[in-house]
Amino acid sequence: TLVPTRALGDFLEASGFRDVRLLRRAVDTVLFDPGKRDDTLRDAWLGGHAGPVVIHVGRIAAEKNLDLAVRAFRALQQVQPGARYVWVGDGPMRERLAREHPDFVFTGILRGEALARAFASADLFAFPSTTETFGNVTLEAMASGLATVAYDYGAAHEHLRDGGHGAAVPLQHEAAFVEAVVRIGSDHALRKAMGAAARDAVQPLSPERVSADFDALLAGLAGRESGHARLATA
Repeated sequence: TLVPTRALGDFLEASGFRDVRLLRRAVDTVLFDPGKRDDTLRDAWLGGHAGPVVIHVGRIAAEKNLDLAVRAFRALQQVQPGARYVWVGDGPMRERLAREHPDFVFTGILRGEALARAFASADLFAFPSTTETFGNVTLEAMASGLATVAYDYGAAHEHLRDGGHGAAVPLQHEAAFVEAVVRIGSDHALRKAMGAAARDAVQPLSPERVSADFDALLAGLAGRESGHARLATA
């Protein structure tokens, strides 16, 4: 049984599963790259404001805990009035958020190069969701060189080093989430250092590396089954 995180592996083993193996999820570190940063796009988002740019990527829906995201951003804006919030995606909360927060930027759904350019052109990824099975967007943000604030489970628990790549906040600690967004969002040098470290941390998760790990797992299984067959016929 293949699992993408050690936590899930521990859970399954405690539930009686045998032969649980860890196989990391990949992130396309060629597509998601800090070099895709686009100053023209940033200028359009900022409209003359100084930044920083906080970005949300994903479904714009209540299960993503977006009210906390808004509170954290507004707290950041109290100390960084030029901050702007960019929302990539769509969903049932988009209309209300756009009506109540006319300064927010909504791009709609983006994919491929357009998504990679949006990630790389932001400064901070704030991800308050508590309902993810993994959270691939965390890896995409890290690969794009973004300091990331997320709850400490799923992909964040597995790959986001608290204090090194951003903040991995204990679940349900909303005040700590807001504090981390304000602290990291207000410190340009800290964001840059964390973003660079985050990028380095996910470099080994390239699709080629993960495919090679999967191939090695299959080869090991094939060898084991072959050994069993020889014993059975001996």
